[in-house]
Amino acid sequence: MDRKKELKQEYKEIKIEGGIYVITNQRNGKKYVASTPNFKTLNGVKFTLENGLHSNKNLQKDWTQFGKDNFAIEHMEIIKKEETESRVGKKELERLLEKWLEKLQPYGEEGYHS
Repeated sequence: MDRKKELKQEYKEIKIEGGIYVITNQRNGKKYVASTPNFKTLNGVKFTLENGLHSNKNLQKDWTQFGKDNFAIEHMEIIKKEETESRVGKKELERLLEKWLEKLQPYGEEGYHS
């Protein structure tokens, strides 16, 4: 098998995992809770924060003020894509996000959600 075919096959075999993640400001304990159909997109989230482009302005302000070393990103719940699905289910992610928002209550002084 040539290298191109090998790479395509390896790509097809990569397990896609999505779910809920939390960005925690380790200076003040504030949390930002979000979902993603693919955790590999977290590199894009970090990129937007590092370049002042994140949609949550309060999180962006603190990230810029305190720096990336004062934030932790952790996966709270992981959903693996089924073989028959092309991506992690949107409805399942919405349900899980609601659950984690309810559990962590990242509002006001506790987080970056309004």
